Amino acid sequence: MRSSLAPGVWFFRAFSRDSWFRGFILLMTFLIYTTYHMSRKPISVVKSRLHQNCSGIIEPVNKSHSLNDTTWCNWAPFDQSNYKELLGAVDNAFLVAYAIGMFISGIFGERLPLRYYLSAGMLLSGLFTSLFGLGYFWNIHVLWYFVLIQICNGLVQTTGWPSVVTCVGNWFGKGKRGLIMGIWNSHTSVGNILGSLVAGVWVDGQWGLSFVVPGIVIAIMGLVTFFFLVEYPEDVDCTPPQHHGEPEENLDNPEDPANRPHANKESSLESAGSGSKEPSAGPAAISFFGALRIPGVIEFSLCLLFAKLVSYTFLYWLPLYIFNVVHFSAKEAGDLSTLFDVGGIIGGILAGLISDYTNGRATTCCVMLILAAPMMFLYNYVGQNGISISIVMLIICGALVNGPYALITTAVSADLGTHKSLKGNAKALSTVTAIIDGTGSIGAALGPLLAGLISPTGWNNVFYMLISADILACLLLCRLVYKEILAWRSSLRRDKGSSVALTHAR
Repeated sequence: MRSSLAPGVWFFRAFSRDSWFRGFILLMTFLIYTTYHMSRKPISVVKSRLHQNCSGIIEPVNKSHSLNDTTWCNWAPFDQSNYKELLGAVDNAFLVAYAIGMFISGIFGERLPLRYYLSAGMLLSGLFTSLFGLGYFWNIHVLWYFVLIQICNGLVQTTGWPSVVTCVGNWFGKGKRGLIMGIWNSHTSVGNILGSLVAGVWVDGQWGLSFVVPGIVIAIMGLVTFFFLVEYPEDVDCTPPQHHGEPEENLDNPEDPANRPHANKESSLESAGSGSKEPSAGPAAISFFGALRIPGVIEFSLCLLFAKLVSYTFLYWLPLYIFNVVHFSAKEAGDLSTLFDVGGIIGGILAGLISDYTNGRATTCCVMLILAAPMMFLYNYVGQNGISISIVMLIICGALVNGPYALITTAVSADLGTHKSLKGNAKALSTVTAIIDGTGSIGAALGPLLAGLISPTGWNNVFYMLISADILACLLLCRLVYKEILAWRSSLRRDKGSSVALTHAR
Protein backbone atom coordinates (compact mmCIF):
# COMPACT_ATOMS: atom_id res chain seq x y z
CA MET A 1 0.00 0.00 0.00
CA ARG A 2 2.72 2.42 1.00
CA SER A 3 4.89 1.60 -2.01
CA SER A 4 2.07 2.68 -4.33
CA LEU A 5 2.01 6.04 -2.55
CA ALA A 6 5.77 6.58 -2.80
CA PRO A 7 5.55 9.85 -4.79
CA GLY A 8 3.78 11.39 -1.80
CA VAL A 9 6.29 10.37 0.87
CA TRP A 10 7.19 14.00 1.50
CA PHE A 11 3.57 14.68 2.37
CA PHE A 12 3.45 11.81 4.89
CA ARG A 13 6.48 13.30 6.64
CA ALA A 14 4.60 16.54 7.21
CA PHE A 15 1.39 14.87 8.35
CA SER A 16 0.73 11.59 10.08
CA ARG A 17 -0.62 8.72 8.02
CA ASP A 18 -3.90 8.78 9.96
CA SER A 19 -4.36 12.51 9.41
CA TRP A 20 -3.68 12.18 5.69
CA PHE A 21 -6.28 9.46 5.26
CA ARG A 22 -8.84 11.32 7.37
CA GLY A 23 -8.37 14.41 5.23
CA PHE A 24 -8.69 12.30 2.09
CA ILE A 25 -11.96 10.73 3.32
CA LEU A 26 -13.38 14.16 4.18
CA LEU A 27 -12.53 15.46 0.70
CA MET A 28 -13.80 12.31 -1.00
CA THR A 29 -17.16 12.25 0.78
CA PHE A 30 -17.46 16.03 0.29
CA LEU A 31 -17.13 15.64 -3.47
CA ILE A 32 -19.49 12.65 -3.48
CA TYR A 33 -22.37 14.49 -1.86
CA THR A 34 -21.64 17.69 -3.76
CA THR A 35 -22.44 15.81 -6.97
CA TYR A 36 -25.61 14.36 -5.43
CA HIS A 37 -26.97 17.86 -4.75
CA MET A 38 -25.59 19.19 -8.02
CA SER A 39 -27.83 16.71 -9.83
CA ARG A 40 -30.92 17.69 -7.77
CA LYS A 41 -30.76 21.45 -8.25
CA PRO A 42 -31.37 21.96 -12.02
CA ILE A 43 -35.14 21.36 -11.80
CA SER A 44 -35.59 24.49 -9.65
CA VAL A 45 -33.75 26.61 -12.24
CA VAL A 46 -35.43 25.07 -15.30
CA LYS A 47 -38.94 25.55 -13.84
CA SER A 48 -39.03 29.18 -14.93
CA ARG A 49 -38.08 28.07 -18.46
CA LEU A 50 -40.79 25.39 -18.69
CA HIS A 51 -43.46 28.05 -18.14
CA GLN A 52 -42.75 31.71 -18.83
CA ASN A 53 -44.33 34.87 -20.22
CA CYS A 54 -44.13 34.43 -23.99
CA SER A 55 -45.15 38.03 -24.76
CA GLY A 56 -41.71 39.30 -23.84
CA ILE A 57 -39.83 36.82 -26.02
CA ILE A 58 -38.88 37.34 -29.66
CA GLU A 59 -40.81 34.89 -31.79
CA PRO A 60 -38.87 32.61 -34.16
CA VAL A 61 -39.06 33.36 -37.90
CA ASN A 62 -40.47 29.95 -38.75
CA LYS A 63 -43.26 30.12 -36.16
CA SER A 64 -46.06 27.62 -36.58
CA HIS A 65 -48.39 28.70 -33.77
CA SER A 66 -51.48 30.88 -34.09
CA LEU A 67 -51.50 34.57 -33.27
CA ASN A 68 -53.72 33.93 -30.23
CA ASP A 69 -51.37 31.33 -28.76
CA THR A 70 -49.77 32.89 -25.66
CA THR A 71 -48.03 29.71 -24.51
CA TRP A 72 -45.99 28.91 -27.64
CA CYS A 73 -42.65 29.31 -25.81
CA ASN A 74 -43.54 26.93 -22.95
CA TRP A 75 -42.85 23.22 -22.69
CA ALA A 76 -45.95 21.04 -22.67
CA PRO A 77 -47.46 19.76 -20.42
CA PHE A 78 -46.30 22.70 -18.27
CA ASP A 79 -47.92 25.24 -20.59
CA GLN A 80 -51.27 24.89 -18.79
CA SER A 81 -52.72 27.39 -16.33
CA ASN A 82 -52.18 24.91 -13.48
CA TYR A 83 -48.45 24.68 -14.25
CA LYS A 84 -47.47 25.34 -10.62
CA GLU A 85 -49.39 22.27 -9.48
CA LEU A 86 -47.81 20.20 -12.27
CA LEU A 87 -44.31 21.38 -11.36
CA GLY A 88 -45.12 20.65 -7.72
CA ALA A 89 -46.11 17.12 -8.71
CA VAL A 90 -42.74 16.61 -10.41
CA ASP A 91 -40.94 17.86 -7.28
CA ASN A 92 -43.07 15.74 -5.04
CA ALA A 93 -42.48 12.59 -7.09
CA PHE A 94 -38.78 12.87 -6.29
CA LEU A 95 -39.19 13.91 -2.66
CA VAL A 96 -41.82 11.36 -1.64
CA ALA A 97 -39.78 8.57 -3.23
CA TYR A 98 -36.71 9.93 -1.45
CA ALA A 99 -38.49 10.03 1.92
CA ILE A 100 -39.80 6.47 1.59
CA GLY A 101 -36.53 5.10 0.26
CA MET A 102 -34.47 6.75 2.99
CA PHE A 103 -35.94 4.56 5.74
CA ILE A 104 -34.95 1.47 3.75
CA SER A 105 -31.60 2.83 2.61
CA GLY A 106 -30.08 2.95 6.09
CA ILE A 107 -30.80 -0.74 6.62
CA PHE A 108 -29.04 -1.64 3.36
CA GLY A 109 -26.23 0.79 4.15
CA GLU A 110 -25.36 -1.14 7.32
CA ARG A 111 -25.36 -4.52 5.63
CA LEU A 112 -23.69 -3.81 2.25
CA PRO A 113 -20.18 -2.55 1.48
CA LEU A 114 -20.52 1.23 1.31
CA ARG A 115 -18.18 1.51 -1.66
CA TYR A 116 -20.38 -0.71 -3.84
CA TYR A 117 -23.59 0.78 -2.49
CA LEU A 118 -22.52 4.38 -3.14
CA SER A 119 -21.04 3.64 -6.56
CA ALA A 120 -24.19 1.90 -7.79
CA GLY A 121 -26.39 4.69 -6.43
CA MET A 122 -24.33 7.41 -8.12
CA LEU A 123 -24.28 5.64 -11.49
CA LEU A 124 -28.06 5.20 -11.38
CA SER A 125 -28.54 8.81 -10.25
CA GLY A 126 -26.52 9.95 -13.23
CA LEU A 127 -28.66 7.81 -15.52
CA PHE A 128 -32.02 9.12 -14.28
CA THR A 129 -30.87 12.74 -14.07
CA SER A 130 -29.72 12.52 -17.70
CA LEU A 131 -32.97 10.84 -18.77
CA PHE A 132 -34.93 13.81 -17.44
CA GLY A 133 -32.89 16.16 -19.63
CA LEU A 134 -33.11 13.83 -22.62
CA GLY A 135 -36.85 14.45 -22.55
CA TYR A 136 -36.00 17.76 -24.21
CA PHE A 137 -34.03 16.19 -27.05
CA TRP A 138 -36.55 13.36 -27.50
CA ASN A 139 -39.39 15.94 -27.56
CA ILE A 140 -41.35 14.26 -24.76
CA HIS A 141 -44.42 16.18 -23.56
CA VAL A 142 -46.21 13.72 -21.27
CA LEU A 143 -46.25 14.32 -17.51
CA TRP A 144 -45.92 10.67 -16.52
CA TYR A 145 -42.44 10.43 -18.10
CA PHE A 146 -41.01 13.22 -15.93
CA VAL A 147 -42.82 11.95 -12.82
CA LEU A 148 -41.57 8.39 -13.31
CA ILE A 149 -37.99 9.54 -13.83
CA GLN A 150 -38.18 11.63 -10.65
CA ILE A 151 -39.53 8.69 -8.64
CA CYS A 152 -36.67 6.46 -9.77
CA ASN A 153 -34.12 9.21 -9.14
CA GLY A 154 -35.52 9.86 -5.66
CA LEU A 155 -35.14 6.21 -4.71
CA VAL A 156 -31.55 5.81 -5.92
CA GLN A 157 -30.45 9.12 -4.40
CA THR A 158 -31.17 7.73 -0.93
CA THR A 159 -27.95 5.75 -1.24
CA GLY A 160 -25.94 8.91 -0.64
CA TRP A 161 -26.59 10.47 2.74
CA PRO A 162 -26.55 7.48 5.14
CA SER A 163 -23.46 6.15 3.38
CA VAL A 164 -21.33 9.30 3.51
CA VAL A 165 -22.28 10.09 7.13
CA THR A 166 -21.49 6.51 8.14
CA CYS A 167 -18.15 6.66 6.34
CA VAL A 168 -17.20 9.92 8.06
CA GLY A 169 -18.43 8.53 11.40
CA ASN A 170 -16.20 5.48 10.90
CA TRP A 171 -13.16 7.75 10.59
CA PHE A 172 -13.84 10.53 13.10
CA GLY A 173 -14.51 10.55 16.85
CA LYS A 174 -16.61 13.05 18.77
CA GLY A 175 -14.01 15.76 19.39
CA LYS A 176 -14.92 18.97 17.53
CA ARG A 177 -17.27 16.92 15.38
CA GLY A 178 -19.68 19.86 15.00
CA LEU A 179 -17.04 22.16 13.47
CA ILE A 180 -15.56 19.46 11.22
CA MET A 181 -18.98 18.36 10.00
CA GLY A 182 -20.20 21.95 9.73
CA ILE A 183 -17.42 22.67 7.27
CA TRP A 184 -17.84 19.29 5.58
CA ASN A 185 -21.64 19.73 5.27
CA SER A 186 -21.12 22.74 3.03
CA HIS A 187 -21.12 20.15 0.23
CA THR A 188 -24.92 20.53 0.21
CA SER A 189 -24.74 24.25 -0.52
CA VAL A 190 -21.73 23.92 -2.84
CA GLY A 191 -23.64 21.29 -4.83
CA ASN A 192 -26.71 23.53 -5.02
CA ILE A 193 -24.59 26.46 -6.18
CA LEU A 194 -22.80 24.42 -8.84
CA GLY A 195 -26.10 22.87 -9.95
CA SER A 196 -27.65 26.32 -10.32
CA LEU A 197 -24.70 27.72 -12.25
CA VAL A 198 -24.45 24.71 -14.57
CA ALA A 199 -28.19 24.71 -15.22
CA GLY A 200 -28.09 28.46 -15.85
CA VAL A 201 -25.68 28.02 -18.75
CA TRP A 202 -28.28 26.16 -20.85
CA VAL A 203 -31.62 27.10 -19.25
CA ASP A 204 -32.50 29.71 -21.88
CA GLY A 205 -31.52 27.41 -24.76
CA GLN A 206 -31.28 23.62 -24.81
CA TRP A 207 -32.45 23.18 -21.21
CA GLY A 208 -32.01 19.40 -21.42
CA LEU A 209 -28.25 19.90 -21.03
CA SER A 210 -28.96 21.43 -17.60
CA PHE A 211 -29.70 17.86 -16.50
CA VAL A 212 -27.46 15.80 -18.78
CA VAL A 213 -24.22 17.50 -17.71
CA PRO A 214 -24.76 17.07 -13.92
CA GLY A 215 -25.87 13.49 -14.63
CA ILE A 216 -22.58 12.75 -16.36
CA VAL A 217 -20.62 14.38 -13.53
CA ILE A 218 -22.22 12.29 -10.77
CA ALA A 219 -21.77 9.11 -12.81
CA ILE A 220 -18.05 9.84 -13.24
CA MET A 221 -17.79 10.53 -9.49
CA GLY A 222 -19.45 7.16 -8.90
CA LEU A 223 -16.60 5.45 -10.75
CA VAL A 224 -14.03 7.41 -8.73
CA THR A 225 -15.82 6.29 -5.54
CA PHE A 226 -15.65 2.65 -6.59
CA PHE A 227 -11.89 2.78 -7.06
CA PHE A 228 -10.78 5.04 -4.19
CA LEU A 229 -13.25 5.13 -1.25
CA VAL A 230 -11.95 3.56 1.99
CA GLU A 231 -14.79 2.59 4.32
CA TYR A 232 -12.93 1.78 7.56
CA PRO A 233 -9.60 3.04 9.03
CA GLU A 234 -8.65 -0.57 9.72
CA ASP A 235 -8.79 -1.32 5.99
CA VAL A 236 -5.59 0.71 5.50
CA ASP A 237 -4.02 0.01 8.92
CA CYS A 238 -5.08 3.36 10.40
CA THR A 239 -6.19 3.89 14.01
CA PRO A 240 -9.97 3.80 14.55
CA PRO A 241 -11.60 6.77 16.32
CA GLN A 242 -12.51 6.74 19.98
CA HIS A 243 -16.10 5.57 19.76
CA HIS A 244 -15.10 2.23 18.16
CA GLY A 245 -13.31 0.89 21.17
CA GLU A 246 -14.12 3.15 24.10
CA PRO A 247 -14.41 1.16 27.34
CA GLU A 248 -17.95 0.86 28.60
CA GLU A 249 -17.09 1.97 32.12
CA ASN A 250 -15.74 5.28 30.83
CA LEU A 251 -18.97 5.91 28.94
CA ASP A 252 -21.09 5.34 32.00
CA ASN A 253 -18.94 7.07 34.61
CA PRO A 254 -20.21 10.64 35.18
CA GLU A 255 -17.04 11.48 37.13
CA ASP A 256 -14.85 10.84 34.11
CA PRO A 257 -13.70 14.28 32.85
CA ALA A 258 -14.28 13.09 29.28
CA ASN A 259 -18.00 12.90 29.99
CA ARG A 260 -18.42 16.42 31.31
CA PRO A 261 -20.53 18.77 29.18
CA HIS A 262 -17.56 20.77 27.94
CA ALA A 263 -15.23 17.86 27.31
CA ASN A 264 -15.95 17.73 23.57
CA LYS A 265 -14.16 20.94 22.82
CA GLU A 266 -10.95 19.58 24.34
CA SER A 267 -10.96 16.07 22.89
CA SER A 268 -8.98 15.35 19.75
CA LEU A 269 -10.16 13.94 16.46
CA GLU A 270 -7.08 11.73 16.54
CA SER A 271 -7.99 9.98 19.81
CA ALA A 272 -7.41 6.29 19.31
CA GLY A 273 -9.53 3.46 20.58
CA SER A 274 -8.10 0.43 22.30
CA GLY A 275 -7.70 -2.33 19.76
CA SER A 276 -8.81 -2.55 16.15
CA LYS A 277 -12.01 -3.53 14.48
CA GLU A 278 -12.48 -7.11 13.39
CA PRO A 279 -15.16 -7.09 10.69
CA SER A 280 -16.10 -10.71 11.25
CA ALA A 281 -16.53 -10.25 15.00
CA GLY A 282 -18.15 -6.83 14.90
CA PRO A 283 -21.38 -5.99 16.74
CA ALA A 284 -24.71 -6.74 15.10
CA ALA A 285 -26.57 -4.01 13.25
CA ILE A 286 -29.24 -2.28 15.31
CA SER A 287 -32.94 -2.68 14.53
CA PHE A 288 -35.17 0.17 13.35
CA PHE A 289 -37.08 0.37 16.64
CA GLY A 290 -33.88 -0.05 18.60
CA ALA A 291 -32.55 3.08 16.91
CA LEU A 292 -35.75 4.95 17.76
CA ARG A 293 -35.16 4.23 21.45
CA ILE A 294 -31.87 6.13 21.45
CA PRO A 295 -32.50 9.34 23.48
CA GLY A 296 -33.05 12.35 21.22
CA VAL A 297 -33.61 10.50 17.93
CA ILE A 298 -37.37 11.15 17.82
CA GLU A 299 -37.13 14.83 18.81
CA PHE A 300 -34.39 15.67 16.32
CA SER A 301 -36.12 13.66 13.59
CA LEU A 302 -39.38 15.58 13.97
CA CYS A 303 -37.52 18.88 14.25
CA LEU A 304 -35.71 18.10 11.00
CA LEU A 305 -39.06 17.35 9.34
CA PHE A 306 -40.09 20.99 9.70
CA ALA A 307 -36.60 22.44 9.24
CA LYS A 308 -36.13 20.54 5.99
CA LEU A 309 -39.62 21.57 4.86
CA VAL A 310 -38.44 25.18 4.97
CA SER A 311 -35.03 24.50 3.42
CA TYR A 312 -36.34 22.44 0.49
CA THR A 313 -39.12 24.91 -0.25
CA PHE A 314 -36.43 27.51 -0.78
CA LEU A 315 -34.35 25.00 -2.73
CA TYR A 316 -37.13 24.21 -5.23
CA TRP A 317 -39.13 27.46 -5.36
CA LEU A 318 -36.76 30.37 -4.65
CA PRO A 319 -35.65 30.83 -8.30
CA LEU A 320 -39.30 30.88 -9.44
CA TYR A 321 -40.19 33.32 -6.62
CA ILE A 322 -37.40 35.69 -7.72
CA PHE A 323 -38.41 35.23 -11.38
CA ASN A 324 -42.06 36.16 -10.64
CA VAL A 325 -41.59 38.87 -8.02
CA VAL A 326 -38.42 40.66 -9.21
CA HIS A 327 -38.95 39.81 -12.90
CA PHE A 328 -35.40 38.66 -13.50
CA SER A 329 -34.57 36.30 -16.35
CA ALA A 330 -34.45 32.57 -15.60
CA LYS A 331 -30.63 32.61 -15.52
CA GLU A 332 -30.45 35.73 -13.30
CA ALA A 333 -33.01 34.26 -10.89
CA GLY A 334 -31.04 31.02 -10.67
CA ASP A 335 -27.77 32.85 -10.08
CA LEU A 336 -29.25 35.10 -7.37
CA SER A 337 -30.79 32.12 -5.59
CA THR A 338 -27.31 30.67 -5.03
CA LEU A 339 -26.76 33.33 -2.35
CA PHE A 340 -29.19 31.42 -0.13
CA ASP A 341 -26.79 28.47 -0.34
CA VAL A 342 -23.79 30.72 0.33
CA GLY A 343 -25.56 31.65 3.57
CA GLY A 344 -26.13 27.94 4.18
CA ILE A 345 -22.37 27.31 4.12
CA ILE A 346 -21.81 30.08 6.69
CA GLY A 347 -24.71 28.89 8.86
CA GLY A 348 -23.57 25.25 8.87
CA ILE A 349 -20.05 26.19 9.98
CA LEU A 350 -21.30 28.61 12.66
CA ALA A 351 -23.80 26.07 13.99
CA GLY A 352 -21.09 23.41 14.27
CA LEU A 353 -18.59 25.78 15.90
CA ILE A 354 -21.07 27.15 18.46
CA SER A 355 -22.47 23.72 19.33
CA ASP A 356 -18.96 22.34 19.87
CA TYR A 357 -18.05 25.22 22.17
CA THR A 358 -21.27 25.08 24.20
CA ASN A 359 -21.93 21.33 23.81
CA GLY A 360 -25.52 22.38 23.12
CA ARG A 361 -26.67 20.95 19.79
CA ALA A 362 -30.39 21.43 20.53
CA THR A 363 -29.96 24.94 21.94
CA THR A 364 -27.91 26.06 18.95
CA CYS A 365 -30.60 24.77 16.57
CA CYS A 366 -33.39 26.37 18.59
CA VAL A 367 -31.79 29.83 18.70
CA MET A 368 -31.13 29.83 14.95
CA LEU A 369 -34.70 28.71 14.23
CA ILE A 370 -36.07 31.50 16.44
CA LEU A 371 -34.03 34.08 14.52
CA ALA A 372 -34.97 32.60 11.13
CA ALA A 373 -38.71 33.29 11.50
CA PRO A 374 -38.56 37.13 11.56
CA MET A 375 -35.84 37.15 8.89
CA MET A 376 -38.04 35.21 6.45
CA PHE A 377 -40.88 37.65 7.16
CA LEU A 378 -38.62 40.64 6.46
CA TYR A 379 -37.20 39.10 3.29
CA ASN A 380 -40.65 38.64 1.83
CA TYR A 381 -41.69 42.23 2.58
CA VAL A 382 -38.54 44.31 2.07
CA GLY A 383 -36.03 41.90 0.53
CA GLN A 384 -36.95 42.88 -3.04
CA ASN A 385 -36.59 46.64 -2.57
CA GLY A 386 -33.06 46.65 -3.94
CA ILE A 387 -30.39 44.25 -5.15
CA SER A 388 -28.09 45.01 -2.20
CA ILE A 389 -30.66 44.34 0.51
CA SER A 390 -31.82 41.25 -1.37
CA ILE A 391 -28.27 39.84 -1.39
CA VAL A 392 -27.74 40.50 2.32
CA MET A 393 -31.08 39.06 3.41
CA LEU A 394 -30.74 35.97 1.22
CA ILE A 395 -27.39 35.18 2.85
CA ILE A 396 -28.76 35.75 6.37
CA CYS A 397 -31.88 33.67 5.70
CA GLY A 398 -29.77 30.91 4.20
CA ALA A 399 -27.51 30.84 7.26
CA LEU A 400 -30.38 30.71 9.77
CA VAL A 401 -32.52 28.23 7.83
CA ASN A 402 -29.78 25.81 6.77
CA GLY A 403 -27.66 26.03 9.93
CA PRO A 404 -29.94 23.82 12.09
CA TYR A 405 -30.65 21.52 9.12
CA ALA A 406 -26.92 21.04 8.56
CA LEU A 407 -26.17 20.45 12.24
CA ILE A 408 -28.92 17.85 12.73
CA THR A 409 -28.09 15.84 9.61
CA THR A 410 -24.36 15.70 10.40
CA ALA A 411 -23.02 16.15 13.94
CA VAL A 412 -26.29 15.31 15.72
CA SER A 413 -26.83 12.18 13.60
CA ALA A 414 -23.25 11.06 14.21
CA ASP A 415 -23.55 11.77 17.96
CA LEU A 416 -26.76 9.77 18.27
CA GLY A 417 -25.45 6.96 16.08
CA THR A 418 -22.52 6.52 18.49
CA HIS A 419 -24.51 7.29 21.65
CA LYS A 420 -23.17 5.94 24.96
CA SER A 421 -26.31 3.79 25.35
CA LEU A 422 -25.00 1.71 22.43
CA LYS A 423 -21.92 0.76 24.50
CA GLY A 424 -19.47 1.23 21.66
CA ASN A 425 -21.60 -0.27 18.88
CA ALA A 426 -21.16 2.18 15.99
CA LYS A 427 -23.17 -0.04 13.63
CA ALA A 428 -26.27 2.04 14.43
CA LEU A 429 -24.90 5.08 12.63
CA SER A 430 -26.35 4.31 9.20
CA THR A 431 -29.80 3.41 10.58
CA VAL A 432 -29.97 6.47 12.87
CA THR A 433 -28.86 8.74 10.01
CA ALA A 434 -31.50 7.23 7.73
CA ILE A 435 -34.26 7.63 10.34
CA ILE A 436 -33.42 11.28 11.01
CA ASP A 437 -32.94 12.24 7.37
CA GLY A 438 -35.84 10.06 6.24
CA THR A 439 -38.20 11.84 8.63
CA GLY A 440 -36.76 15.13 7.48
CA SER A 441 -37.35 14.10 3.89
CA ILE A 442 -41.07 13.83 4.60
CA GLY A 443 -40.93 17.54 5.35
CA ALA A 444 -38.80 18.07 2.24
CA ALA A 445 -41.62 16.47 0.23
CA LEU A 446 -44.38 18.42 1.96
CA GLY A 447 -42.74 21.84 1.62
CA PRO A 448 -42.54 22.12 -2.19
CA LEU A 449 -45.95 20.42 -2.50
CA LEU A 450 -47.58 22.96 -0.17
CA ALA A 451 -45.74 25.79 -1.93
CA GLY A 452 -47.17 24.62 -5.26
CA LEU A 453 -50.68 24.52 -3.84
CA ILE A 454 -50.47 27.77 -1.86
CA SER A 455 -48.50 29.99 -4.27
CA PRO A 456 -51.50 30.64 -6.58
CA THR A 457 -53.13 32.39 -3.60
CA GLY A 458 -50.10 34.65 -3.18
CA TRP A 459 -46.46 34.32 -2.17
CA ASN A 460 -47.21 35.92 1.22
CA ASN A 461 -49.13 32.81 2.21
CA VAL A 462 -46.17 30.62 1.25
CA PHE A 463 -43.96 32.56 3.63
CA TYR A 464 -46.54 32.35 6.43
CA MET A 465 -46.48 28.57 5.96
CA LEU A 466 -42.67 28.53 6.15
CA ILE A 467 -42.62 30.66 9.30
CA SER A 468 -45.17 28.36 10.97
CA ALA A 469 -43.07 25.30 10.14
CA ASP A 470 -39.98 27.04 11.52
CA ILE A 471 -41.72 27.74 14.84
CA LEU A 472 -42.91 24.12 15.12
CA ALA A 473 -39.36 22.88 14.56
CA CYS A 474 -38.20 25.08 17.42
CA LEU A 475 -40.93 23.89 19.80
CA LEU A 476 -40.05 20.23 19.24
CA LEU A 477 -36.60 20.83 20.74
CA CYS A 478 -37.84 22.40 24.00
CA ARG A 479 -37.30 19.27 26.12
CA LEU A 480 -33.76 18.76 24.84
CA VAL A 481 -32.93 22.45 25.31
CA TYR A 482 -34.16 22.20 28.91
CA LYS A 483 -31.91 19.18 29.52
CA GLU A 484 -28.91 21.02 28.07
CA ILE A 485 -29.57 24.04 30.31
CA LEU A 486 -29.71 21.75 33.35
CA ALA A 487 -26.42 20.14 32.27
CA TRP A 488 -24.79 23.57 31.98
CA ARG A 489 -26.02 24.60 35.43
CA SER A 490 -24.74 21.35 36.92
CA SER A 491 -21.39 21.87 35.24
CA LEU A 492 -21.14 25.43 36.55
CA ARG A 493 -21.92 24.26 40.09
CA ARG A 494 -19.23 21.58 39.86
CA ASP A 495 -16.69 24.05 38.55
CA LYS A 496 -17.62 26.55 41.27
CA GLY A 497 -17.37 23.84 43.93
CA SER A 498 -13.96 22.82 42.64
CA SER A 499 -12.76 26.43 42.78
CA VAL A 500 -13.98 26.85 46.38
CA ALA A 501 -12.34 23.56 47.42
CA LEU A 502 -9.07 24.64 45.82
CA THR A 503 -9.22 28.01 47.63
CA HIS A 504 -9.73 26.31 51.03
CA ALA A 505 -6.92 23.88 50.30
CA ARG A 506 -4.54 26.79 49.84
